[in-house]
Amino acid sequence: MILYVDTSAVVKLLLDEPGTEAVGEWLDRAQQVASSVITYAEACAALARNDRLRGADPAALSLQLIELDRHWLEFVRLPVAERLAGRIALDHRLRGMDSVQLAAAIGVRQRASYVAPPSEVMFAAFDRRLLEAAEREGFATLGGPLE
Repeated sequence: MILYVDTSAVVKLLLDEPGTEAVGEWLDRAQQVASSVITYAEACAALARNDRLRGADPAALSLQLIELDRHWLEFVRLPVAERLAGRIALDHRLRGMDSVQLAAAIGVRQRASYVAPPSEVMFAAFDRRLLEAAEREGFATLGGPLE
């Protein structure tokens, strides 16, 4: 299986919260994990926000960033397909970055179709609207709603 992870799934790897164990299991089962290049910046922003909300803890934040970097080096990182993302934003009424994530996953599935059935690409997220859009685009999904 090729696993596409959006930012909400990546953050589950870094913070101990509902879904953390499931995402770890999905990564263990995947032959390859992919994500958009925007995921790194979004994950850093989420970690910074978590640090602000819970009270600044520079040591904990530093460890989370080290863990992010460890995972990031293992991921296939995909460029932004801006025109496809624009179409997806219009078709599915998604936010901009969510449309970029789904466009990247579609790109993975297209490239993977040369060597594996499209059903081998799974889309993981914790955003209801994004998961519904991914399902409309033909993805099997993993995750659950946050909103």
